Amino acid sequence: MTPLVEAEVKKESPNFYMPQRGVLKETSSTTKLRVVFNGSEKSSNGVSLNDMLMIGPKVQDDLLDIVQRFRLHGIVMSADVAKMYRQVWVHPDDRCLQRILWRKTPNQPVTTYELNTVTCGTASAPFLTTKCLQKLIEYEAINYPEAAKMASDGFYVDDLLWEQIT
Repeated sequence: MTPLVEAEVKKESPNFYMPQRGVLKETSSTTKLRVVFNGSEKSSNGVSLNDMLMIGPKVQDDLLDIVQRFRLHGIVMSADVAKMYRQVWVHPDDRCLQRILWRKTPNQPVTTYELNTVTCGTASAPFLTTKCLQKLIEYEAINYPEAAKMASDGFYVDDLLWEQIT
């Protein structure tokens, strides 16, 4: 996320301030505290960010189809794209729709930030990230043809289930 100075916070430009809250999970060994963003929260005009976003078409196979293919083979592999949503950048012109108010401690002033990457909690996030992954696979197929073949129909969101066809 990028902090905005007060002069950059244009009141007249379209923008959306997304509510967020911390979720504490004491039992987690990796991420005890994570931030959850709410793109469905209605703004002062009664419309949420998710109300305005297109969700995009389905671009991956159904999970059931992937799992059924996975079960049929003797050699299988699974993988996960770590923090996938945080790896896909949002165009700078659209970041004004992903603003948050934040301060590190209660003693600091509140600062306006714009989130630079696709944000979990927005309606378009699943399509944007999976389509980006598909395009990356397509672009890199020339350099990594076997990996591209494996990845092209084995992903469900950020999880890869791959089977070795013998």
